[in-house]
Amino acid sequence: MTEDGHLTTMEPDPVWDAASYEDTVDTLAEHADDLVFKVWGGDWCKDCRSQLPAFGAALEAAEVPDANVEHYPTEKEDDGSKTGPGVDDYGIEYIPTVVVERADTGEELARFVESEDVPIAVYLANQLEAADLDA
Repeated sequence: MTEDGHLTTMEPDPVWDAASYEDTVDTLAEHADDLVFKVWGGDWCKDCRSQLPAFGAALEAAEVPDANVEHYPTEKEDDGSKTGPGVDDYGIEYIPTVVVERADTGEELARFVESEDVPIAVYLANQLEAADLDA
């Protein structure tokens, strides 16, 4: 975790190729100012270290403002449960978890939880397209 409370694992992967994910980046960029991305993770977590750098790169490619990406550093208790800011309020059991909300209302639109079979950005972009945000 950095001094300002940001997850080090959210630092964009420098070799991530935005051109390979053009549709995903376009979807995220289209709504970059209207959404808040809440990211629960831990720099100690293997899944976070493998998945969050690409997500950070996708958000950067989509020019999502830093103010619209909230980091929630999470720790693991001896029993495996997670602790940290917002864990109880959002029912966080596994990390990484990313919750996407409307910036103006806080309405949850999409949620990625640890073990989906596609990258975080792709999964969320598909969920956001299905949500028909312009309706």
